[in-house]
Amino acid sequence: MDNASLVKRLLAWYDRNHRTLPWRAKPGQLQDPYRVWLSEIMLQQTTVPAVIPYFLKFTQRWPDISALAGASQEEVMSAWAGLGYYSRARNLHACAQVVTREHGGQMPSDEEGLRALPGIGPYTSAAIAAIAFGRKAAPVDGNIERVLTRLRCVRVPLPTSKPILKALAEELAPAKRSGDFAQAMMDLGSGICTPRSPNCEACPWESACEARRLDLAESLPDRVAKRARPKKRAAAFVLFSSKGEVFLRRRPAKGLLASMHETPTSMFGPDFPEDADSVAPVIAGYRKLNEIVRHTFTHFDLELEIYVANVDGAKARSLKGEWAKPAELDDFALPNLFRKVIEAAQEKGPPRKSRRA
Repeated sequence: MDNASLVKRLLAWYDRNHRTLPWRAKPGQLQDPYRVWLSEIMLQQTTVPAVIPYFLKFTQRWPDISALAGASQEEVMSAWAGLGYYSRARNLHACAQVVTREHGGQMPSDEEGLRALPGIGPYTSAAIAAIAFGRKAAPVDGNIERVLTRLRCVRVPLPTSKPILKALAEELAPAKRSGDFAQAMMDLGSGICTPRSPNCEACPWESACEARRLDLAESLPDRVAKRARPKKRAAAFVLFSSKGEVFLRRRPAKGLLASMHETPTSMFGPDFPEDADSVAPVIAGYRKLNEIVRHTFTHFDLELEIYVANVDGAKARSLKGEWAKPAELDDFALPNLFRKVIEAAQEKGPPRKSRRA
């Protein structure tokens, strides 16, 4: 089947089966560049169900890019808290400010201009150019990689095959309805050409799929074996006031979870600290919980031991940070990792008596 026929067949399928999403226009219509950009940034390494409530919250609070640019970084980070990969939020805010300041609040319509903005790489620039501006562009995300790998039975493993798949996507990308075509590819990968047990019988490209013909669809794409993910460990200290408030402090402005709030933690290393008191933020009657909080970052897995204590008076005043009421934790830029730490400490409860003065 030639490329024109593949495009025609996929677009006809998309017209009947497209997903209804809060950032999408109807098939055949261009979309608001702000909503396309915001959704694409949020969707990086995050699922659609997880993104939808954040997208709705952001667009209600900041309905356009100029409104987002006028927010403080702390407000944006707090609204983003829980969505993960927090450099995306910092770049989102920086990008909004650049577009407002240097482009009059209008996003560039071409891939080159979009790639010059903070946080926008090759995939996102192609997606915005195609979906929001109707440009002939070929965004390639994980779903599209899988679809193309199977369609052409590419046996070169990922990520080595990425340039091959990008070239295939560019060959297929139509001059008309390029945004619909890109979104159709995404929907096909998400709902039909799934990683496991693809529903080939429902696929509009079934008769043209080389992997289907060779009975290889479920086994592709091949991938280069990943190295074992390193494991790091640390201690987390949850301090409660007599009012039940939780002590939070800011992480450094650069590095992992930059500028986010945290419960105090020791340095991440290969082992838990042998003497937790020596790395605690203040001397207190810590109780070690019989529970480990685990969290996965991009490049390593983290395990945290949890130490809980009551702190008041002069000790509380000596701490540099903020005391947060449990009902107001959503107002802080608190990553999921530390939400899990606080929830574990609240469930077990702070110690009633201090073991040390």
